[in-house]
Amino acid sequence: MGMFASTGLVVKLVLIVLLYFSVVSWGIIFYKLLQVYRANGASQRFLEFFWKAKRFDAIGSQLDRFENSPLIVLFQEGYDELRKLQERGEEKQDPNVISTDLGGIENIARALRRATTSEITRLEKYLTFLATTGSTAPFIGLFGTVWGIMSAFQNIGQSGSASLAVVAPGIAEALIATAIGLVAAIPAVMGYNHFQQRIRVLISEMDSFSTEFLNIVQRNFARR
Repeated sequence: MGMFASTGLVVKLVLIVLLYFSVVSWGIIFYKLLQVYRANGASQRFLEFFWKAKRFDAIGSQLDRFENSPLIVLFQEGYDELRKLQERGEEKQDPNVISTDLGGIENIARALRRATTSEITRLEKYLTFLATTGSTAPFIGLFGTVWGIMSAFQNIGQSGSASLAVVAPGIAEALIATAIGLVAAIPAVMGYNHFQQRIRVLISEMDSFSTEFLNIVQRNFARR
């Protein structure tokens, strides 16, 4: 705090900006940790339940048990589309049959793709801020350092002395901006890379689930 108080106005502004980036980044990191790990756990439980269950309606009645899983959104969208197609089917006397003449499988596939895109967008929300912090915070800190060193040399020129006692405090105060920039950037980069990897796993699970859902529909509901 003493070094912060002794810096110039520009360096103070740089440090405040970096502090903002750091605080928000840590908030996002803790939020995404909670969100992603809940999603992973709920998805594993939902897949176990999905493969044990025998009927779609039984699965649909239990979705609130897995509210943090992105897979339930895919199931809900696909199941809703399936029920619409059953209601519009040509053979209404058999509710377990849908006609591919209505574009049944293609409609369900589109619903699953829409749900997947929506869930990916939700999972990746705020990650852009982490990427921005990781890429820009060191340069913002470097700008503060360069400005601080310029001010320090101006003070040296005005004082007419280049002794270590005169030079060192100004350089040290300037370098704090670079240090804070790295403190803000390093956790943001690590968090961004970690969450991207975890989200890729969830995306892979969503793609696999969509494929399996369509296969089940084709085997049990659709007809040529």
